[in-house]
Amino acid sequence: MPVETIADILPSADPNAAAVVVPQGGPNLSYAEFNREVERVAGLLAGRGIESGRAVSIVLPNGLDFMTLFMAVARVGAIAAPLNSAYTIDEFKFFMEDADSQLVIVPTGEHAGRDAASALGIAVLDASLDGAELILGEEDGDELVDIAEVAPPGPDDVALFLHTSGTTNRPKGVPLTHENLVTSLKNISATYELSPDDVAMVVMPLFHVHGLIGVALSTLYSGGSIVIPPRFSAGAFWPVQAETGATWYSAVPTIHQVLLMRADDDKAPQQSFRFIRSCSSALAPSVFHSLEKRFGAPVLEAYGMTEASHQMSSSPLPPGERMPGTVGKPTGVEVAIMDMEGKGDLLAVGSTGEVVIKGRNVTHGYNNNPDANAEAFVNGWFRTGDQGILDDAGYLTLTGRIKELINRAGEKISPLEVDAVLLQHEAVAEAVCFAVPDEKYGEVVHAAVVLTGDAGEEEIRRYCGQYLAGFKVPDVVYIADSLPRTATGKIQRRHVSAAFAGDRAGS
Repeated sequence: MPVETIADILPSADPNAAAVVVPQGGPNLSYAEFNREVERVAGLLAGRGIESGRAVSIVLPNGLDFMTLFMAVARVGAIAAPLNSAYTIDEFKFFMEDADSQLVIVPTGEHAGRDAASALGIAVLDASLDGAELILGEEDGDELVDIAEVAPPGPDDVALFLHTSGTTNRPKGVPLTHENLVTSLKNISATYELSPDDVAMVVMPLFHVHGLIGVALSTLYSGGSIVIPPRFSAGAFWPVQAETGATWYSAVPTIHQVLLMRADDDKAPQQSFRFIRSCSSALAPSVFHSLEKRFGAPVLEAYGMTEASHQMSSSPLPPGERMPGTVGKPTGVEVAIMDMEGKGDLLAVGSTGEVVIKGRNVTHGYNNNPDANAEAFVNGWFRTGDQGILDDAGYLTLTGRIKELINRAGEKISPLEVDAVLLQHEAVAEAVCFAVPDEKYGEVVHAAVVLTGDAGEEEIRRYCGQYLAGFKVPDVVYIADSLPRTATGKIQRRHVSAAFAGDRAGS
């Protein structure tokens, strides 16, 4: 049967094939078993009076319970609005109100998500697993037992409600339709030639597009199996891969670097996956080469964002050429370079400008935010906010977030270029540079690094001077034990700037 909505995915696969695997003693479900459970839970939600077209906030960590609830909410025609379990009460309240949630689903026991929902007068259900069966309970302890008929959703119905990461402003609500998601799943599946033989290890949070769309749903769309550990554990990573026969995984560069640093101690295999995917943050060429050499698998860097239902471009599988430092070629999405002023003029190949996209995977607009929509859409193109260059072979190179470019006395500096040079130093494990206000130059470059060997600030600056023009060399290099990260493992420059440059950065 053709897949037009998220609800069509499970019935379209081989019913006897493995769908969800919870490693190290957890339940394993075939597509038939998983589909029956999703249908049962969708019936319970319908019996509870859940309205189609309205949001249900899912506040659960990675696991079978999350995937069952996500698929059931989509099946009943409601809007899944997954949230990070680690949010504070105030953060939960903002996201729940912005999504106009009709229901919040949390784990049993005390939880900030429960407190936030109660403060807002939103109904709450507890979720727990009894083996592979999901138990939903009211706050008074009564289990849901009434089951109602469920009407299928349509391609134009909103299936998922997420928020941007809010690097410069308050997070914006992003509604994504079933058509948006299915288009993206089709693109991702085609890019990596995913098949029922593939087994994907889910190491990224499922409340984020990278883990949910880029790995879990794209694998189910292709009829493959997803392996869901409760959390990423470097120590358990290779035993889980050996147990499950995982053929690929996708992660942020931070996770790749952790696996590399531990590879010999963890006895990682020399030949591992069919491919390794990297997304959500720039992968330094030095890390790219180290990954391929140590794990014996092609590394494919991809480019995605929430508003595009995740993926927009990717390096191709072999025998296609992988070009470190680029994010590959467009993957079923139109990609162009537009003038930086947003006038709508598309630039020639080789020109630097703003990356813009067009496709059925792209959101129709931010939630209740006409000003943001007016700024984001120009002549039918969506402005990504990223600066980049397309070459004559169609490969896209990102040179940084436009709002993060460092303007030193009129010279625009790409922080990604400086990061890549810092990471080439043999003693540097992690690095990020950022702008700091300066009375003379307007802005100057500072950087923070985490070391695995002996090196000092001046040595690192001298090293940078061998590869960068003088005005790009960091004026200050902070030596740190760790770098601030978001819940999805991203390093956001504004957070690093505030942590290390303090008042100077915020002035």
